[in-house]
Amino acid sequence: MSEKVHKPFDFSRCHKRHILLKLYYLGWNYDGFTVQEDSNATIEHHLFAALTKSCCIESRETSNYHRCGRTDKGVSSFCQVISLDIRSKLEPEQQSNLSKELPYCKILNKLLPTNIRCIAWCPISSDFSARFDCKYRKYKYFFPRGNLDIDAMDKAVKYVIGEFDFRNICKMDVANGVTNFKRKVIDAKISMNNQAVDKSTGYDICELEITSQAFLWHQIRCLMGILLLVGKKREEPEIISKLLDIETCPQKPQYNMAHEVPLNLWYSDYKDTEWIIDENELINTIKTLQRDWTLNTIKSIMIKNMLAELENIANSTNNDFQSDCLLLGAQSKVYQPLMKREVCESLENKIKHYEKKRKLEVVHSDVV
Repeated sequence: MSEKVHKPFDFSRCHKRHILLKLYYLGWNYDGFTVQEDSNATIEHHLFAALTKSCCIESRETSNYHRCGRTDKGVSSFCQVISLDIRSKLEPEQQSNLSKELPYCKILNKLLPTNIRCIAWCPISSDFSARFDCKYRKYKYFFPRGNLDIDAMDKAVKYVIGEFDFRNICKMDVANGVTNFKRKVIDAKISMNNQAVDKSTGYDICELEITSQAFLWHQIRCLMGILLLVGKKREEPEIISKLLDIETCPQKPQYNMAHEVPLNLWYSDYKDTEWIIDENELINTIKTLQRDWTLNTIKSIMIKNMLAELENIANSTNNDFQSDCLLLGAQSKVYQPLMKREVCESLENKIKHYEKKRKLEVVHSDVV
């Protein structure tokens, strides 16, 4: 018996519309958002696999695709937004009748992994871009209080509010043409995640919340790496101000970034957008997240109860090491202040290096 031959989907007979799609994903086990040649473990790989398998688009290349931002390996998002041309079952003059449109979230969620969910969509004009029309992006970085001085960290992070050259608080991506490191931070703060707690402990969860129109590569993780040093009282809050003064500190001191797992692209703001939400699909998404919360919280409580038993046995009264693992790299027994450390290669030398190789094409970066 011969195999059934499936005719290719005829996109020439379809109508299209330009939309925003809002996604969340738990990026802990992925190699980042952006598609990579040597890895299928990216959010975009699964997203475009779902878009093409469902015949929502013919191909990425023909979809007029833009993304709000690129998140790196291990980083999550509650509000990643993409724009693209997508198949519509409505004729152009009928596309204002949104209740009759294809259920985009339901279609995609059937094909996406359960830790990647489409939660809303929005009709937009054909020239609207998820990247260039984003008014601002907000990130959160969650971390345990441990033995950190939260007030000192909050004082330190306030120094980044305003427009500065962040070459000393990011990873310079000169190889990809980024030579402008000025960014304007709208707001930044460190706070307790749960203000209702009467008695603070090292297990209390805190968060860095930072808002800007655009970010540089590893800007937040570099910033958090410095803030952890401030929290441990190894640096004064004013170290941030010193690093932002590129006249007196033209080269970045060598230091370690913070861990990637606590970072989350939390919110992306767009003007004049009306998000379409499928209530039934939203309930299914909530159930999925509640399942994840249940299993992960049980694991967390189990570990915390085991810790409580061990801490009762331990003679030491200072057992708050919860945040230590978030600062990557080997930790020296004798602390070397940031401003006395060896420095990285200067921006000017990096530019000259890539200009000689004729590999430098100047672009603007809005990624973390």
